Amino acid sequence: MRTRNLIALLAGSLLLAGNALADRPGSDWISIEDALSRARAAGYTELHKIEADNDGYWEGEGLKQDGRLYEFRIDGKSGQMLRDQLED
Repeated sequence: MRTRNLIALLAGSLLLAGNALADRPGSDWISIEDALSRARAAGYTELHKIEADNDGYWEGEGLKQDGRLYEFRIDGKSGQMLRDQLED
């Protein structure tokens, strides 16, 4: 019983630590809604993922009109499209 409780406690601690280390947008970044709008303006018709990266950009993937999967990076501060290419 003690072993099971210890395992549960350790698993919970790992989950909390993972959330604390997750990438978060900077306070001076464009909003996620603005980043999504910029991706749509670049031709994305269906967005599957977008997340903040600690390197200073929004990173995501989605489909364009040709039906193929692309990945993009949008600068977190300026909103400029940094990468827009087919997913490998």
